Amino acid sequence: MNFDQFHAWIYKELKVNLSAYKPAQLNRRIQTLMNRIGINSLKEYSKLLKTNYEERQKFLDYITINVTEFFRNPELFSELNKLLKKNILENKSSLKIWSAACSIGCEPYTLAIMLKEINPLINHTIVATDIDSTVLKKAEIGIYNENETRNILPVIEKKYFKKLDTKYYISNDIKKLVTFKKHDLIMDEYEKDFDLIVCRNVVIYFKNEAKKEIFRKFSNSLKVGGFLFVGATESIYNCKEYGLEKESTFIYKKI
Repeated sequence: MNFDQFHAWIYKELKVNLSAYKPAQLNRRIQTLMNRIGINSLKEYSKLLKTNYEERQKFLDYITINVTEFFRNPELFSELNKLLKKNILENKSSLKIWSAACSIGCEPYTLAIMLKEINPLINHTIVATDIDSTVLKKAEIGIYNENETRNILPVIEKKYFKKLDTKYYISNDIKKLVTFKKHDLIMDEYEKDFDLIVCRNVVIYFKNEAKKEIFRKFSNSLKVGGFLFVGATESIYNCKEYGLEKESTFIYKKI
């Protein structure tokens, strides 16, 4: 079995489409996983993934890039906060927001905290999605470690978290503002009429063709005047091709 055959097997057995990922990076990650457990062939590895739930979950976690933290790149979230504050204060209405590829929930909960700080009386719609069911379950539980919460200001931590030992439990007031759903950026339909879509540090792992399709779909899912917030290494150089214009560093506006 070669890597192309293995990718096809993963699609058939686990319903994960690996064809959109950059192959060199992807295959290095697969090889690293195999090396860690002393497996030498893809055929042997596929047999293990079929029968061993724990190893299958490790594979999905590692391949789908579940690295995250609250207020990742704080200076960029500060820029987003200014835009949200202006939008909410001008329109005095609730926003519809999508946190795509949300992993264990740090990002959508960050958004919920920011919005609560701007105006605690408005309950916005925050939908958070990921391809991995396991990380979505962790997100719904809402327990985080010190590394994931390192960018949180003490005043915010005191207000929205309960600390026990080295674990941080997010408040129910914030948890109830976010709805988590399973969604595949490559395979699934995109919901419409969002005021803000946040998708950070994920698209960099996709091939150019897949990136273009994702950006096109994101644009189609935004209301006119809505914003797309991407990661700190994900500038959209040809944003007008997708009906977007640069609003701020890594923030684009639907025109």
